[in-house]
Amino acid sequence: MAHLRSRRRLALAVPVVLSLTASLGFLPSVASAAPAAGTVARAADGPTLAYVVNTRTDRRTIESVRREITRNGGTIVAGYDRIGVIVAHSANPDFGARMRAVRGVDSAGATRTAPLSAAGTTDEGAAQVLSRAEQARLTANAAAGEEPLEADQWDLRAIGADRAARINPGSRNVTVGVIDTGVDDTHPDIAPNFSASQSANCVSGKADTTYGAWRPVDADHYHGTHVAGEIAAARNGVGVAGVAPGVKVASITVSQPDEKSLFYPESVVCAFVFAADHGIEITNNSYYVDPWLYNCMDDPDQRAIVDAVNRAQLYAQRKGTLNVASAGNSNHDLDADAIVDDSSPDDSTTPQTRTIDPHECFDIPTQLPGVVTVSAVGVKGAKSYYSSYGRGVVDVAGPGGDRYQIPDTPSKNGRILSTMPNNQYGFLQGTSMASPHVAAVAALLKSARPHATPAQLQALLKAQADNPGCPTEPYDGNGDGVVDATCVGGKRVNGFFGFGVVNALRAVK
Repeated sequence: MAHLRSRRRLALAVPVVLSLTASLGFLPSVASAAPAAGTVARAADGPTLAYVVNTRTDRRTIESVRREITRNGGTIVAGYDRIGVIVAHSANPDFGARMRAVRGVDSAGATRTAPLSAAGTTDEGAAQVLSRAEQARLTANAAAGEEPLEADQWDLRAIGADRAARINPGSRNVTVGVIDTGVDDTHPDIAPNFSASQSANCVSGKADTTYGAWRPVDADHYHGTHVAGEIAAARNGVGVAGVAPGVKVASITVSQPDEKSLFYPESVVCAFVFAADHGIEITNNSYYVDPWLYNCMDDPDQRAIVDAVNRAQLYAQRKGTLNVASAGNSNHDLDADAIVDDSSPDDSTTPQTRTIDPHECFDIPTQLPGVVTVSAVGVKGAKSYYSSYGRGVVDVAGPGGDRYQIPDTPSKNGRILSTMPNNQYGFLQGTSMASPHVAAVAALLKSARPHATPAQLQALLKAQADNPGCPTEPYDGNGDGVVDATCVGGKRVNGFFGFGVVNALRAVK
């Protein structure tokens, strides 16, 4: 599967915000790369690619740009006039450069490097699906008042979610939108809390609200269903429990329906706008936007991707939506001077090895302003061996699982147990699993404080978190005797945990 994942915040986030603002402020300068005026290339001149064209938002400019898209060999797929983003397809190899030269266009570029066919998530390793026999064996360990498989949910107890549910399980007036691979809403643990009216399929870049369009294409696209169960699996005497079992979940499918399951920019733009326009209070984003792990502002295509996704997520924030995202599974220091990226682009067979500056090349949506960035911890409260980190980047941490940190549970499995398609259950680990824990705690905070703004919710998340501080010994996540990461900061805020590990019990109190 592709990649599910991270970012930077508030006063500590200022450098990122300023960097983005400064970079995007110079977007029109890329017009100089446009070819001289001439005959538009025929559609057969190149492969058909998807593009985002970002413009001013006045009607005259948008209408003019739409005409230029057609004139330059493009076909409009969707237009989000309120944020000035137009999704288009074109086989004209000069389409991006020509559109960047159009009056009123701030940025424009291809959203992929491979032709359109007939993604990226942040789970780490393959899923371990429980057999019916294993479910029956583990169910025998359930205590009175617990869900049948809850004994293996060490993550709930780690953040007090089991006790929080007895005080306030969350409000039906709060919905968490799972922007992901699709959610199997027929699962008995998800069906009671699923909101079909707030769900859609955004894969094409345009929302499809046909009934059931939000579901995963097959059982291999299990990621979104697992995430949804972590957030809001009902306490109904079946299977597992979610951190906020009283709130609703919606599914906004954005991953391509193939084995790569890539998350392209136009799909994510559609998802943020749809969430905002359909009253979703919180979104969970356990992925990074493909095909670039980091989008560098000196590349016109990557610059346009950052611009488009940022416009969409800022629109959602303005409409009252808090966006939560995972920090990634590369064990990268997102505040380092340099990072080696050898996986991009991931939609072709020829990824490039490049050294990037994470202050100028952004992992999105996680490094966008206002997004809550989440790192992962295991049962012992230590940073998960795979989790990316960074002082001033990570806001808070949540249980994401770690196969090297073994819990005292019936299965002795250090990963996260949750729902899977076709009425099944399975273990996964990753910052993909940490992010929904934080999104669910945010939903509990929103339930208790319905008028809280996204910024206020983020401040509350930080205020109620428990920060263990940097480890006193050199960090060796996998126990091989090699120092794997260095934690910078103090007890209040640091690179491994941000402001700390979220606490559901404090949230409801």
